[in-house]
Amino acid sequence: MRAVLSAALLAASCGAASTPPTAPGSAAAFTVAWSDEFDAPAGTPIDPLKWKHDVGGGGWGNNQLEYDTARVANAAHDGEGHLVITAQRERFTGTDGVTRDYTSARINTAGRFEQAYGRFEARIQLPVGKGIWPAFWLLGGDIGRVGWPACGEVDIMENVGHEPGANHGSLHGPGYSGATPMTGIFRLPGGERLTDGFHVFAIEWEPAAIRWYVDGALYQTRTPSSLPAGTRWVFDHPFFIILNVAVGGNWPGSPDASTVFPQTMRVDWVRVGKPSG
Repeated sequence: MRAVLSAALLAASCGAASTPPTAPGSAAAFTVAWSDEFDAPAGTPIDPLKWKHDVGGGGWGNNQLEYDTARVANAAHDGEGHLVITAQRERFTGTDGVTRDYTSARINTAGRFEQAYGRFEARIQLPVGKGIWPAFWLLGGDIGRVGWPACGEVDIMENVGHEPGANHGSLHGPGYSGATPMTGIFRLPGGERLTDGFHVFAIEWEPAAIRWYVDGALYQTRTPSSLPAGTRWVFDHPFFIILNVAVGGNWPGSPDASTVFPQTMRVDWVRVGKPSG
């Protein structure tokens, strides 16, 4: 479903010549540099000009339990303006011979779109359940050369399904990664759940600051001075986008009898703004 644009990108997407307004709490304004609105026929795969699949079941360094496939059974447009990533309980063996009891999908823009600085945002309705781990995040485009965490990682939306009202926004870099990132948590009020509707998850990234928002509410700011002593700020080069739904892993733990499958993450749009002016 095509939603109302975020305030920071509204004027640019509508073709306005003037500088677009800022989002609530924002210190900058942006024009659209890249987007995917997911307005494609039902059952069609991701746009290969914008995204590619990470395929495999090796756990991605987190002991995840799913096999991430390139099948439309796990990632497809729904014909209503959404990309749907579906985690399923099914026994699956990949071409690499790895067998898992769950499938899902993980897609990224590496080599297709990478950007340093600006506003990165997505409107998403999350899945829920013990062992379900959805994320909207960025990795440094130099990961193939310097490795992780030296490349840097920015988690814009990260949720574990047994905490349905909490979003974790984090930075990972050398000396502050894995179980000890720089992290802030946004919690919905009154027992509301992120699975009950769509929410806009965003960061605004400048050379010496990154700010996190949910639905326009600023809840965390990190700068080089935030980092542990003796570590360095590695958020000074282009990053690419990742969307995925993991099953199990070191952080969320494994699904249990309360976890219902399939679980879906519905993505209304992903948009990236570059600073105006």
